[in-house]
Amino acid sequence: MELFSSEVREEIDRWVAKYPAEWRQSAVMAALRIVQDANGGWLTTALMDDVAAYLDMAPIAVYEVATFYSMYELKPVGKHKICICTNVSCMINNSDRIVEHLEKRLGIGLGQTTEDGRFTLKEVECLGACGGAPMMQIGRQYYENLTPEIVDSILDGLE
Repeated sequence: MELFSSEVREEIDRWVAKYPAEWRQSAVMAALRIVQDANGGWLTTALMDDVAAYLDMAPIAVYEVATFYSMYELKPVGKHKICICTNVSCMINNSDRIVEHLEKRLGIGLGQTTEDGRFTLKEVECLGACGGAPMMQIGRQYYENLTPEIVDSILDGLE
């Protein structure tokens, strides 16, 4: 029995089609993202095993991808996952001040989720927006040149 829906399989197939047939496994990162999104933002071992079977890969190869990249979650996360960059450019532009503000505002630390399940706060490495440091990502949206006031405005605008 497959754990993901026909809609998820169709979306994965669109990515698989971008590669030569013998390179089907090249779609693993997209497949993991698609399955994760369909599962409320996180991956179970069973879902990763299903991705492995669907792409004809060894399960360990899928686990390696899922544990290496910070965009994959192996435990439940809040409705809004806030990824705050603390790498060099963000750090020298006071990302620590943004982290402290988020922790105080949300009442959680890095790696934690609010009791109501609305927010997860995650420290990440460079997100490639160094020119707009400090920055964070929520969902697929980047927010740059952050100040505590801008962060409050962003959070207030989330449902």
